[in-house]
Order: sequence, then structure tokens, then C-alpha cells
Amino acid sequence: MSLPRIAMDAMGGDDGIPTMLAGASLALQRGLACRFLLVGDEPALVAALAAYPALRDVSEIVHAPEVVSGEDKPSQAIRRAKTTSMGLAINAVKSGAADAAVSAGNTGALMAMAKLALRTMPGIDRPALAALLPTLGANDVVMLDLGANTECDARNLVQFAIMGAAYARIALALEQPRVRLLNIGSEETKGTDALRDAAARLKGASGLAMRFDGFVEADKLNRGDVDVAVSDGFSGNIALKAIEGTARFVGDLLKRSFTSSLRSKFGFLISRPATELLRHHLDPNNHNGAIFLGLNAVVVKSHGSANALGVANAVELTARLVDQQLTGRIAADLARLGAEEVAMAPRPAGGAGE
Repeated sequence: MSLPRIAMDAMGGDDGIPTMLAGASLALQRGLACRFLLVGDEPALVAALAAYPALRDVSEIVHAPEVVSGEDKPSQAIRRAKTTSMGLAINAVKSGAADAAVSAGNTGALMAMAKLALRTMPGIDRPALAALLPTLGANDVVMLDLGANTECDARNLVQFAIMGAAYARIALALEQPRVRLLNIGSEETKGTDALRDAAARLKGASGLAMRFDGFVEADKLNRGDVDVAVSDGFSGNIALKAIEGTARFVGDLLKRSFTSSLRSKFGFLISRPATELLRHHLDPNNHNGAIFLGLNAVVVKSHGSANALGVANAVELTARLVDQQLTGRIAADLARLGAEEVAMAPRPAGGAGE
């Protein structure tokens, strides 16, 4: 089997080439077997690769004279898709020169260009943005949608559940991910019509590689009782920002508490192993790599402020999703759900011979 080929937008992110190449190199050092298509300013890439001979040996460079900025609107980015590092990385996947793309650039621009170039999979109405969040359980939780779709109907939510479960089977190595819909309560009568209709469809489905466990409230997302949390993009983005804000609040509060007095500083020294464990668990670099699920190829969004470790994690996730055929798994589950719903649909009365 050929090695995964990853097109990397080497200019994206807060630090661009230095961090993106350091992350790719770290992924190789940790044992990743893949090839890279490094897209960006060629002279700068050639100079930077001198420090990473192993990465240079498995990489090709595609020159891109322009960069998508954080302020660019998606429409502006699309018009410059043939000259920017982000656009050329996506087009490399479209042409077959690469199997997947990774970028730490403008999220809205990346979504727009990827959707236009790669299109959505048959049976998927809208792609969704999914990411991994830390929990108190044995594994992270997959959460989607995180902002790609502000309004969703029951059909969208069912598709998100199928895509999220397929992703969790690879990213979290789970055979039967526990799937729940984000709601304002766990009771079956709670929530919008779309949520209740989606729950009914998922509860009645069989043969899918997931376990639907009903609804989950936002305060339970990080407890470890759910593997895939499904939501519309509006609610999901608010929940994500609230979780991230709370994590920063706790970290800042601890820092303030431990520096408020000499006694507090002494207490910090004693409790340092515990606080270091907390910092490691909440570090977004350890969970880096969001993915646009539902496209005809893998596109992973690295956080713009990710360090080399974060980029390495995003790259390794990308290669694993290609190697274990994420899009094929989603397509197979959609086919099973479609066949089941056709079989269960009521037949019209008055057929031939009646």
C-alpha cells in the first residue's frame, strides 16, 4: 500500500513555515510514514528544509506566491485559490497529487475552498466541522458541528452522527462509539422538533457501528460518558467557546492564586505535579486537528496558534484518516442507513394483484 500523501499549507498559522515544518519533522521522528507536498514560498521552504534532512527526503515543494490572511473573506480566498498556499494545497487533493490537506490558516476560507473544490459526499447535504475535546474518561470526545452550519434539520443531525461515529472509530479506536445529541435536557420530550426527530431516527436505526444513547447536556460533555456529541453549528460553537473559556479561566485563576503570597508560592511547589498534569490535559496542542467531515477527501484544520507538537498531532491524525479510509467508512454507513430506511418505509396501498 502506498504511503499517504499530505499537502501541507506551509504558510498558514501564526508562525507559518518554522512551526509547520517543525511539526511535520516531529511527526516523522515519532514514526509516521508518509510523503509531503509542501505548499508555500519556495525559496523560504528550501532554506528552512536544510534543518530537516529527513523531511526534505520525503517532500516535494509547490511554489505559492500568495497567502490567505486571517482577515480574508471566504469569497476573496476563493478568487485567489490558484495563487495561494491554501488554495494550491486543496487543489493538489482535487487533482490527485495528494490524498489529504492540512492547514493552520483562515478557517472560513479553508472551509469554502475545500467545499467548492472537493464537493460533499453523495448522501451528505452539508459538511460539518469536528474536533476532539478532553474528558475525564478514557478517551476524548468528538464534537460536531462546531460552526460550519448555524441551522440544521433532523436529516443533517443524523448525517453528522454517522460521520462523527466513523471519525471516532478511527481517531479514538472505538468499535461502537457512544453517540448523543446535545440538548437542553436528557428527557426525550426536551429540545426542538429537529432534535427529537433526529433522535427517533437514530434510535430506530440498526446495523450502524455506533450506540445511540439519546441526549446529553453541555455540562456533561467532558465527563467521559459520551464519545460523539452532535449539534447544530450554532449551539456547538457556543458550547466549544464556553469550554475553552472555562479552561482558560481555571488556568488563570490557579496562576493568580499561586502567586498571591509567599505561602501560596510554597503551596504551588508542593502541588506542581498535579498542576502540570492539569496543564497537559487542557493543552489544546494535545487535541489539535479539526476536520471537515462530509467532503470527498480529508481536510484537517490545525489551530493557528499550535506549536510543533500540535502540528505533529494534526499531521498524524490526517495520515491515519487517509490510511483507514474515513470517507469510505462514512459512505458505507450512509448506504446501510439508506437501505434500512427504504426497507422500513410503508408500501403504497393498492399494488398489483390486490
